[in-house]
Amino acid sequence: MTRPAATAEPPAFGPDDARAALHRLRTEVGKAVVGQDSVVTGLVIALLCRGHVLLEGVPGVAKTLLIRTVATALDLDSKRVQFTPDLMPGDVTGSLIFDPHTAAFTFREGPVFTNLLLADEINRTPPKTQSALLEVMEERQVSVEGARRPLPDPFIVAATQNPVEYEGTYPLPEAQLDRFLLKLTVPLPNREEELGVLRAHHAGFDPRDLAAAGVRPVATA
Repeated sequence: MTRPAATAEPPAFGPDDARAALHRLRTEVGKAVVGQDSVVTGLVIALLCRGHVLLEGVPGVAKTLLIRTVATALDLDSKRVQFTPDLMPGDVTGSLIFDPHTAAFTFREGPVFTNLLLADEINRTPPKTQSALLEVMEERQVSVEGARRPLPDPFIVAATQNPVEYEGTYPLPEAQLDRFLLKLTVPLPNREEELGVLRAHHAGFDPRDLAAAGVRPVATA
């Protein structure tokens, strides 16, 4: 009798490989985001720990751009939700839609069905819509009409909020703040970093076109 051919085991992913992947990620993020090294480190920690992260900073410090760049560099499916006062829970989680052709209700997935959800200005939506994220962030699933629908793996919520403008905002309750693993404060850039931002824009950098900036996937989920 001949023994079955041994299947080749995938190579082990050791500390050196993880360090190299982190270095590649930092390099790619640096193509679009100037500075903010501590925020990038915190975001990577949250991703490794499968924890959600809350980014707090004034407008214009590249909070949204940072999340989009990290998602692109890690080849993660990413979706963005702009939280507004008229946003409904079903706009976030999805809802049942009546199909006249089949005379039945079908579930239309909301933007939470992704790997990296960017919840932009999360404190600008009422508590009713904020609470739609409670089950999503804790159980990583959506329950509609008694049916549980699991979210993709990995699933991370990266939410942003403005700490200095309170008109028309709804502070997050403690129950929702508890869902976040980290709260990262995104500071204003220093003088050298501001000059770097100006030089990048003068060279033609467009924050809406990361591919043109040379940002490529350098690691997998």
